[in-house]
Amino acid sequence: MDQASLMPIRAEGDGVLPARTATEEKALAYTDPAVLALTDFTREQPITVDEERQIDAALEDMIRFGVRALLVLRDRRIVGLITSYDIQGERPLQFLQNSTYERHQDIRVGHIMTPWDKLPAIDWDGVQTARAGDLLEAVRHAGLTHLLVLEKGADPKTVVRAMISRARLERQLRAFAPQAAAAPFKARDAREPKSIEAHRR
Repeated sequence: MDQASLMPIRAEGDGVLPARTATEEKALAYTDPAVLALTDFTREQPITVDEERQIDAALEDMIRFGVRALLVLRDRRIVGLITSYDIQGERPLQFLQNSTYERHQDIRVGHIMTPWDKLPAIDWDGVQTARAGDLLEAVRHAGLTHLLVLEKGADPKTVVRAMISRARLERQLRAFAPQAAAAPFKARDAREPKSIEAHRR
């Protein structure tokens, strides 16, 4: 090995993380297990953002990492969720109209995020017995773009086990059956386990 190639170098400019390669999205059938249709944080590191980050910078983070939602942190605790739809939609203007802030560049993630106690979620135990089609119906019925999956730990803390992206789920189901993804999913038989339903914390 050429030792010259291992010579130390000096860091220049700002340090940033590399763009994340998009995870291959496996095509799913409506009857496939729901656990195959979510981002499980025990296997994949969640992308997070500090609540004090400027919203345009947070949007750039989403683009760099290939995601549309970020978990919001304060002192390493999850305090909310922000999506690209929040930043590019009406929330920034609504915030300015109802606050003493005047400039868009002063808006922080924490100003327009959905706070922790308002985040819609489903239980991990329910997901394990559900199907991919059940997840799609849950997010469509609730009008959601993202949905958290929560798991109760051994202590009073709640573990954010996974996240469901409606856009990603629709792509996965469309890849398996292009026409079926746009059609309503047939409800479960009454003898089958009850389908999951999103609820707010």
